[in-house]
Amino acid sequence: MKMAQGITEINIEALTRMDTAGAWLLVDIQKSVAAHAAEVAIRGASEAQEQLIETIRQNMPPDEKPLRETKTPIDRLEDYGQMVVRGTKTAIELTSFLGQVIATIGGILIHPRRLRLTSMVHHCQEIGINAIPIVFLMSFLIGVVLAFQGSAQLRQFGAEVFVVDLIAISILRELGILLTAIIVAGRSGSAFTAAIGSMKMREEIDAMRTLGLEPVTILVVPRVLALILMLPALGFIANLSGLLGGALMSWIELGVSPAVFQSRLVSNTDVWHFSVGMIKAPFFALIIGIIGCYEGMKVGGDAESLGRLTSTSVVLSIFMVIVVDALFSIFFAILGV
Repeated sequence: MKMAQGITEINIEALTRMDTAGAWLLVDIQKSVAAHAAEVAIRGASEAQEQLIETIRQNMPPDEKPLRETKTPIDRLEDYGQMVVRGTKTAIELTSFLGQVIATIGGILIHPRRLRLTSMVHHCQEIGINAIPIVFLMSFLIGVVLAFQGSAQLRQFGAEVFVVDLIAISILRELGILLTAIIVAGRSGSAFTAAIGSMKMREEIDAMRTLGLEPVTILVVPRVLALILMLPALGFIANLSGLLGGALMSWIELGVSPAVFQSRLVSNTDVWHFSVGMIKAPFFALIIGIIGCYEGMKVGGDAESLGRLTSTSVVLSIFMVIVVDALFSIFFAILGV
């Protein structure tokens, strides 16, 4: 390489052989040096080498344009509009998918032999029985934290015994079933998306349709029904473990004996607090199952879409569960329950 009067020369006269990699390297060097010099010339190339270099130069990808660092208000407004359009489209597709699943379940009620009972029992074990340890531990710790934090505040007013009411209402009415639904969304909802998405990537779902089998009946309905059956059971276990954790911490921190805890729990806690939590469970289960299976059906042929939609499934499920829980809270408040 020689430089003279602002011209940089690359002499390749000594090269006897050149492949496309070498030609690409020369063109890349030429472009890089040209950014700092007036002119770059390649000397000593044979006719064949010149043709190869010229072919590489013509087929080099264009330089990527740098992204704009700032966006105008119009650009931001356009982004918000696109987000609204995507959200509306997703809501419409989810509603359509929900209708398809409900119609399929209705057909199964008319013709029970269509139900994949073995598959549903398998998913009941995966969703429910295998999740008992983590749900029990989580709820137990939540009960401990509620009792500990509540006692610190109630002790200032000499009302330590009211910690029983705090724990009972919080666990039975809200936290027990809500946190259980969040755990199930992260654990089972993501598993639904990953399993169905993997089948979509391997074109197994297309093969089912070719054989005359309905993927919703085989893949979606057993998972949704298993969730509807098992989430209330997990919520009940979460309630028990949360009360157990709260009772234990109340005994240790406040000296509220288990007998006193049980007596106040039975006498001061309305059964509606428990019923409100259990009423929410099937709706949470339906949301998690529908979103998990819907996102799995959207997976394309690449692993990137599988990972992205699995993450979307978990986030959207948890968001919708919290939204529905808030709507239930408003509804029951209006009813005075």
